[in-house]
Amino acid sequence: MAKSTIEVASVLSFEKKLVPSDAFFYGTTWSNRSQAEPLALVEKSVRGTISNRLKAATANNTLKLNAEVDKANLQRVDTCALTEKQDTLKVTFTLKVLSGLDKPSACNNKEFLASYAEAVQTYIAEFGFKELAKRYAYNIANGRFLWRNRVGAEKIQISVTLNDGVSLEFNAFEYSLKEFDKTDTKLEQLAAAIAEALEGKQNYLLIKVEAYALLGQAQEVYPSEELVLDKNNSKDKKSKILYAVNDVAAMHSQKIGNALRTIDTWYPDFAEYQLPIAAEPYGAVTNLGHAFRTPKEKNDFFSLFDAFSTGDELSSLEQKHYVIAVLIRGGVFGKSTKE
Repeated sequence: MAKSTIEVASVLSFEKKLVPSDAFFYGTTWSNRSQAEPLALVEKSVRGTISNRLKAATANNTLKLNAEVDKANLQRVDTCALTEKQDTLKVTFTLKVLSGLDKPSACNNKEFLASYAEAVQTYIAEFGFKELAKRYAYNIANGRFLWRNRVGAEKIQISVTLNDGVSLEFNAFEYSLKEFDKTDTKLEQLAAAIAEALEGKQNYLLIKVEAYALLGQAQEVYPSEELVLDKNNSKDKKSKILYAVNDVAAMHSQKIGNALRTIDTWYPDFAEYQLPIAAEPYGAVTNLGHAFRTPKEKNDFFSLFDAFSTGDELSSLEQKHYVIAVLIRGGVFGKSTKE
């Protein structure tokens, strides 16, 4: 049977190959980073002002406006900050890198499985994971995973320890957040370890990452914010609930993962935006409310994956890199038989 007639499996899923832990927050000083203390969340109750956009009928009526502004905006929120004796935030997490990309965790179509495995093995034989691994390594070195905690920092040092005992130090500001062109011996060493683990040349790779950001004494820091689904729970009626594990402020592993896979500079609008986006099936960037890859333009993951996995040649190397990056992300990608 010709490869073009192969149907994508209806049951098809992939385990993620980059597996980050939650990241934990500690306070320390830049001059003595060996001494660090866990940061705890602090609850604040504040009386704010009304500052949201009002309806025209209220905004244009002085009496109604004064009555609205006179209302207290009472808030109960979680915050997190360094102590008055600390000036540096320490963020730690681990990253496990797995191989076996050519083997889905679930697939109910034997013919498709053979075609898919052949496509991935051909990609690995031709390109390895050199380009993708370099970009993952870059996002460790530049501290992208710090998110808002990176903004306004005077200095940022990233310490990376591989499971073979090799230690690498990076100055985060030497590595851009906008491109992946820079290279040096340390970056190449980290990228090579990630690439070998993805390819299966080493059975086990665990990377320990410690980031130190000099922010200033008692400055606020930013753990993950929780999404509160049960809004009727009177016990936790706060306008902002931050994430903590065993009373230590933390960042979700999903947020770390999103930062590490922010490597997609191959989407069509990159020339306009000049910013990498996370490798996602539709190129979704929630804070912009925009999907940069759409089925209409045939540049979304599913359009490209269906062709790639059934033996059709993609039009560019960049499209192949993108497809493999989303597969490393993992997910459920089966094709329904129903229209």
